[in-house]
Formats: sequence, C-alpha cells, structure tokens
Amino acid sequence: MSSPDAIVVVGAGAAGATTAETLRRQGYEGRLTLVGAEPHPPYDRPPLSKQILSGRWEPDRIRLRGPEVYDRLGIDVRPGTAACRLDPAGRAVELADGGRLRADAVVIATGVRPLTLPGTEGVSGVHVLRTLDDALALRDALALRDALGEGRRLVVAGAGLLGTEAAVAARGLGADVTLVGTAPVPLLDLVGPQAAGLVAAVHRDLGLRFRRGRVRGVVGRGGAATGVLLADGTHLPADVVLVAIGSLTNTEWLAGSGVPVGDGVVCDGLGAARPGVWAAGDVAGRPDPRTGRRRRWEHRTQATEQAVAVARNLLAGAGARPVAPLPYFWTDQHDLKIQVFGEIAGTDSCHLVEGSAAERRFTAVYCVEDRVRGAVAVNLPRSVPRLRSLVETGAVWTGQPTQA
Repeated sequence: MSSPDAIVVVGAGAAGATTAETLRRQGYEGRLTLVGAEPHPPYDRPPLSKQILSGRWEPDRIRLRGPEVYDRLGIDVRPGTAACRLDPAGRAVELADGGRLRADAVVIATGVRPLTLPGTEGVSGVHVLRTLDDALALRDALALRDALGEGRRLVVAGAGLLGTEAAVAARGLGADVTLVGTAPVPLLDLVGPQAAGLVAAVHRDLGLRFRRGRVRGVVGRGGAATGVLLADGTHLPADVVLVAIGSLTNTEWLAGSGVPVGDGVVCDGLGAARPGVWAAGDVAGRPDPRTGRRRRWEHRTQATEQAVAVARNLLAGAGARPVAPLPYFWTDQHDLKIQVFGEIAGTDSCHLVEGSAAERRFTAVYCVEDRVRGAVAVNLPRSVPRLRSLVETGAVWTGQPTQA
C-alpha cells in the first residue's frame, strides 16, 4: 500500500493533534492538515474543570504545543475551521468557510459536545463546560458578587467527573454550590464505594451540598436563570447553572458520506471506519476485546493512545495491528488524587491492597470471579504501575477480601 499524498485530520483536540504529530514522527512526508472548529490552537481539556476554572492557570498554559512545533513538523494547523461534509468519492473534506481540502485519507477526531437541558437556549446564567471559552465564561460568571459581597449560587446538574471537579473549583471561588446527581453519592460506579465515600466527605468539608435527584429544567425570569426544578418537584435557587449531564458525538457532518455512525463513528479494531477513513478519541466507537462490546471512551489517555495507534495503522498497510487501550482516568477532588484502571461497575468483589480509607490513601482491586477487572489508587501514585499490570493481565486475585 502506497502512502497517501494528503491526509486531513478533522478535530484539533488531544486526539487530532496527537494523530498529526505521530504521522510526522512515523515518517509521513505528504501534505498534512489539522482542522478544528474552535478558534484556539490545540489545547488540553482536563485542566478546564480544575486549574482554568479555579483561576490557577491562564489559557496559554494548556496549549498542547507551541506554533513553532507544528511549523517544524510541517503540519498545517487551521483553528476556527469547521468541517461540514466528507466526500470520500471525491477524496475531499469540505469546510464551513467554503474551502475544500483534498484528502487521500481522513482521520475523524471531532469529539463530543455537551448535552443541554430543554428550554435553556438563550437563557443567561446557564453554562456547559467543554471548551476553553466555556470555562472562561463560567469562571467570569462565578467571579461576580451580590450587593452584600456574597458569592454566586451555583447548581451543578450532573455529579460525574466533570460536574464534581467543577463544583470543587467553584466552591474554591466562593460560590454557594449544590451538586445534583442520581446516585446515592457522586462517582460511585466510577471509583467504587470507598473512594466515593472519601469524595463525599471532602465535599461536605468544603461546604458543598449534594442533592440526590434529576434536574428536569431551569427556572428563569426575564431571560435569566433563577434556579432549577428537580423531577420530584423540588426547586433549587441558583444564579448560575452548570449542565454536566453527558454528551453527544459530533458526527452530523458525516451524513451521506457512507461512514457508519451509531454511538459515534463505528470503527474496527484498527480504528478504521471505511477505506481511507479512520477515527480516534471521544468520537470513535471501537470493539472492546475485554467485553466483546462496541464502546467509546471519553478519557484523555484513551484519546492519545488511540491516536498514536491510528496514525501507525494508517501508514502500516498490511502491518496494521489492533489496539485496545486499557481504560484509565484520574480525577482531582480537592486533596484527593484518584486514579482508576479498568472498570469498577459490574465487578462482584473488592479487595484492599494497601492503606485504608481512614488514612485517605489506599489501593484496591475489583474482581469478577477472582479476576482483576478494575483497580483504584487514592493518593498513592507510586502504586499505579502494579495496579495497571494486574488489570491488563486480568490477574487472579489470591488475597482475602478486605474492606477499605
């Protein structure tokens, strides 16, 4: 298979930027264009809900690379350039500004966008948190004070990783924060009951309130949010509302292209969606060899690992190899650094490895029929390599069950 003369990577987040860089570092010498809908050069998203929202970092600090790196690698980076149509037959990506890029191969890395609540379009005080501009707008809104100098009342709809991290950051800015989620405690299925219990305790210590329930809608007056309404009829007053209830994949621009789309772009184990078209990152739905199910991963490490694999496979021809990155994520919850490998949900036993919840530092493994399927480390980063190995190999756990 000959190397393509021109490659277009659509989406300039971590997956897209890493794909483009890897193509060059693997020796690709053809025309390489990286287009992104946002007006900013490629940047890192995890700090948005933490360092950027809290004000500890300014935007320049989250750039993935300086412009001189892309220049040196010969990557044509085009921020503020959204793709609107893929034409595989004509080997081209059509752009919203009327441009057209020839593409012998295309890598789709368009990611996801936040779900919103119905009726909130144009209502001031309602925010989502996906982009740098989102984070800066929310930070500005939380910086305001009332006539008595009191902080804003924030309700966060959604108690997953994004919602909890943003709630902690907002509390640090002086906001009065209520976090709404459907589980008994935030992050229960993601990090396990022991770590989730610690997160809940940290939230209480910070003065952050948690309300179990589901947000049905936003209440407003004069075009501005004044609160939220829960499914059970409860009204929670708010000056600012953050909606963090999930995401939708950015695949509409692929209509009529012949690229299979379900929950994201449907790929094979190599990352290919059809001849000459590949996908990586949050938008890519791939078969999981551990479970046999097709799924997407919306975590930073999976985005870059998939991107590296797709770039290599795109150039490898018959030498392409399937890749199955191990699910991994981390979250910072005030003074808790929580790292998770594999999956916690669906396991049937938990075994403490070291430390304890009382010490606020521990590791634990989660098993299905004594085989390790997931692991968590709380404030013990040095133990991560061992945990990763246990999950990757599906090791048989021979220790005795212990409660953390």
